[in-house]
Amino acid sequence: MTDFLDADRGHLATPALAARLQVSLGEALPLSARRHPDKRCFVFPDGSHLTFAEVNSRVNRLADALSAGGVGKGDRLAVFALDSHRYVEVVLAALKLGAVYVPLNYRLTRPEIEVLIGRSAPVMLFHDDRYSELLAGMAEQFPSLRTVVDFETDYEDLLGTGRDVEPPVVCTDTDTIGLAFTSGTTGLPKGVVQSQRMMKAIIQGHIADYDLRIDDFRYVAAPTFHITGICALLAGVSYGFPSLIIPQFSAKELVPILARDELTAMFLVPTMISMLFQQPGVAELSFTNMRTIYYGASPMSPTLLRKAMDIFGCGFINAFGAGTEAGLQAVMSVQEHQRAAAGETELLGSIGKPAHGVALRLVDDEMNDVPDGEVGEIATRSDMLMDGYLDMPEETARAFRDGWFRAGDMAYRAPNGFLYLYGRKKDMIIRGGENIYPSEIETVLAEHPAIVQSAVIGVPDEHWGEIVRAFVTVREGQSVTADELREHCNGRLGRYKVPAEFLVVDALPTNASGKILKRELRTWDMS
Repeated sequence: MTDFLDADRGHLATPALAARLQVSLGEALPLSARRHPDKRCFVFPDGSHLTFAEVNSRVNRLADALSAGGVGKGDRLAVFALDSHRYVEVVLAALKLGAVYVPLNYRLTRPEIEVLIGRSAPVMLFHDDRYSELLAGMAEQFPSLRTVVDFETDYEDLLGTGRDVEPPVVCTDTDTIGLAFTSGTTGLPKGVVQSQRMMKAIIQGHIADYDLRIDDFRYVAAPTFHITGICALLAGVSYGFPSLIIPQFSAKELVPILARDELTAMFLVPTMISMLFQQPGVAELSFTNMRTIYYGASPMSPTLLRKAMDIFGCGFINAFGAGTEAGLQAVMSVQEHQRAAAGETELLGSIGKPAHGVALRLVDDEMNDVPDGEVGEIATRSDMLMDGYLDMPEETARAFRDGWFRAGDMAYRAPNGFLYLYGRKKDMIIRGGENIYPSEIETVLAEHPAIVQSAVIGVPDEHWGEIVRAFVTVREGQSVTADELREHCNGRLGRYKVPAEFLVVDALPTNASGKILKRELRTWDMS
């Protein structure tokens, strides 16, 4: 016993020994496979599935093959693909090896991908065959890339070279296991350094706040490259219930799956709920097994929320947070939604109260708490916080102040303790759950020879939550059309970032120093 405890003082002798007693996130799958070897783990749209034992065997063989190829602790594995069991297997193998997975948004263009590959320096890149042409030549362009694996043509052969043996546990809570980027900008994107501590805490938050149960069968529509998507799948792996995996959200393809009435819970962003309701026959389906729908990533209008509550007839949870950097921050529970349905209609616009294990304040620019009813910036402390931004100490220091993380979200607290989102301190736009940064689009517009100035804002939209609107001024004697600007942006930005509206104006409002006043643009009536 003295190997583990200080015999005189009765406590763990060293931090290193304490770390050895932690359960690694990489052990979650084998633990569930021992408890439920024949239970479904990943389920596919056609009803086929892989059991926990089958998934663990595949992950072991992948981990062994990667290890034989020289992949070890701290090495980075990038993935550019739609959702699949293979994608999740790469993440699970990385967790077992102590490697770092790097999820890349599959909507990005080649220049954007090159920036992220250059910043993250992965040793391997996994991708879908559909992206082979887009990614051609990456290994030659980036010396760090030792191997590129096509999920359709190479992956199963790679698994065939590995042994079904459990690798030794090497990862502790302080180790980095994820590197996710907040944007695909052609400048310097922020690489969010995610520790095992952070990911474990987010999964525990799922268990505490999202009504997880051992008899669940859940579908999370957030893509696997989002932290919400991967942590939801890891929560299912850890807890021991099956998860539905669909390559990409499609309202049309989800309808026949919902018609089977097997799912017990779903995560959908409001735009997806809106798209689902546009499908014929959805309102007539039976949802007797559906217990919970949780939503987030963008605002949901009270009108759409009421309709969703009426059609699904189950419990609803509003999840709010800065997922990539800070996980879950606030939750409005099933019971609080029921209060709203029973007459407290003002709660329909609330993001709830601080999530489990989260210390939350509303502060002014000097980090002073603001009183109830006054708008302040959301600041949080929790185990779900990132370790910082990759190679960006100034950006990291800006995000953290006095130990509190701030993402720029503004809110006020009602006297009853409920939080109401007021806007964002920064001008980030959230379209259908995707974060869009105006400065990135403005940089691309500035490259057009006819453009003098540009300003990009988000405007409310019932379907997307927000859409992107671009204001531009043009050089004297020149002209430009919306179609020309759209074509210009299409080759340089992911499609979801391309503005829905282009408005040519004579001048943009500015202050005395020449800074464009976006707050005035938001008041312009462009109808």
